[in-house]
Amino acid sequence: MTDAEMRNARVRSPQAAHSASRRAWLAGACACAAALAAGVAGRIAAAWADTRPPAGGGFDAFIALSQKLTGRTRFDSVLGKRAYDALSKADNQFTQNIATLNSWLLSHGGVPSDTVIAALQADTPVLARTVTAVVRAWYLGLVGDPPHVQVIAYESALMFDPVNDVLTVPSYCRDIPFYWSQKPTNA
Repeated sequence: MTDAEMRNARVRSPQAAHSASRRAWLAGACACAAALAAGVAGRIAAAWADTRPPAGGGFDAFIALSQKLTGRTRFDSVLGKRAYDALSKADNQFTQNIATLNSWLLSHGGVPSDTVIAALQADTPVLARTVTAVVRAWYLGLVGDPPHVQVIAYESALMFDPVNDVLTVPSYCRDIPFYWSQKPTNA
């Protein structure tokens, strides 16, 4: 059998048709997920565009800003207080920047959080750094710049939330030593 005949035989096989339909289904599922995400993000942005954050740059204003930047409605209060205190200590203009950022977001009609830094970078890089610091504190649990980085959270950092249904928070050891080398019991 020649190479061309082998390729034609593979194309006509039911396995190839099954693979093509699987790819089409996957492409459709991804398109639906993207459309759903865009619709949800638009509704969230519209809802937040109408809400007024607390005046000033206190803790409540920090939480309001954090909600807008992360898309979350609730935070751990202890972690929130720890983040606010550490960020305020690291930057003496932090509370003023929080108030300014809340006003900026309100006047820009709920700019999506992933574009806020890019939008602020050209005009007011100080505010862009504040946004980065707030998001970094929530997602990574880190405040400050090297060599003076303060760890405010690890297990409760938001970076682990997207995979918490299938992965445990990485630690030194999840089980007995060399547990990964043993065959699973259900295999």
